[in-house]
Amino acid sequence: MPNQNDEVLLRVEHLCQYFKSTKAVDDVSFDIKKGEVFGLVGESGCGKTTTGRSIIKLYDITSGNIYFKGKRISAGTLSYKTEIRKLREQLKTASPAEAEELRRQIEEQKKLMSEARYDQKNCDKLYADEIAKEVQAKYEPMLAKAEGEEAKELRKRYTYDMRVAKKQRFITQIQMIFQDPIASLDPRKTVYETIAEGLVIRGEKDKKVIDEKVYSVLETVGLVREHAGRYPHEFSGGQRQRIGVARAVVMNPEMIIADEPVSALDVSIQAQVINLLNDLRHQLGLTILFIAHDLSVVKYFSDRIGVMYYGKMVELTTSDELFAHPLHPYTKSLLSAIPLPDPLYEKQRVRIKYDPLTAHDYSEEEPVLREIVPGHYVQCNTAEFEEYQRQMGV
Repeated sequence: MPNQNDEVLLRVEHLCQYFKSTKAVDDVSFDIKKGEVFGLVGESGCGKTTTGRSIIKLYDITSGNIYFKGKRISAGTLSYKTEIRKLREQLKTASPAEAEELRRQIEEQKKLMSEARYDQKNCDKLYADEIAKEVQAKYEPMLAKAEGEEAKELRKRYTYDMRVAKKQRFITQIQMIFQDPIASLDPRKTVYETIAEGLVIRGEKDKKVIDEKVYSVLETVGLVREHAGRYPHEFSGGQRQRIGVARAVVMNPEMIIADEPVSALDVSIQAQVINLLNDLRHQLGLTILFIAHDLSVVKYFSDRIGVMYYGKMVELTTSDELFAHPLHPYTKSLLSAIPLPDPLYEKQRVRIKYDPLTAHDYSEEEPVLREIVPGHYVQCNTAEFEEYQRQMGV
């Protein structure tokens, strides 16, 4: 059922992630609403996983901004540097009046770049300070009234909560389930140690609390307490992925990035893991960025879908709308590749080939992401935009 909440939890603006000359992600923008499952699809190497890893700050982004709960958690500086370089080139041939305006613009870009660097570096510290202030505001009036043993117990709890608050990190509210359930688990650690690690890093020292959370989350993902003492090699692929899910969920995140969590599993196990994620989504009120190849799985699981090609977002709309009215030629190509267990259909199925050189003419105008009808965005130039609107009857 589509998400009815309009609160934007994550906003990605003009995200660029370059590795030297390779543009893995190039000017990608989208938002994810609270409680929504946002599917990200495309062929291998199109930048889906890099987008997820950039959001969770496994990479320092090259350019653009990422906002979580309205606060900037990641910012790149390349766009500011490029703009400053361009303005300085213009300055060489500018008149005195134009030069003054150009210098003002350069200073403005430098200020924006400085703010971006500050937010990138200090967002976690600012969040920890905010949590510490909340703890202080909660305990101060209680400590002022308490006496004797009650005051002693309260001070002990206050010290403990303050220590945990100072170790909080904003980004831990986003957790990731990795694609390979074997490579993502440390073979030298037991399941208990793997799941508890995040809690320990966050400052949790009470073993009873850790035990309770670890055993509870194991049962939540369909495993049992006895599994806690075993090592990853003792489990099947599906069970290992459940451990990966448990490791993410135990941190009580608001959002999970599921990076192709079922692609390495058998079909029957895929269904179990997808159903588990769907149940957890409703039980815990999770927001999910679901990265996958299998469009059938994405259609079943996602509220909205973004299609990526060569680092660009080429189409973005609701799941039903994408399958009913695909507009971009690449999206049509992807949909035509979906096999169905129907011999008659398979005999007649026409595989659409996508060749960007023949499908588009961008010699005069570069494409941008445009809204064709409300909520349906496609990367196109003006001529294509008008054609897509005609197709949609606008």
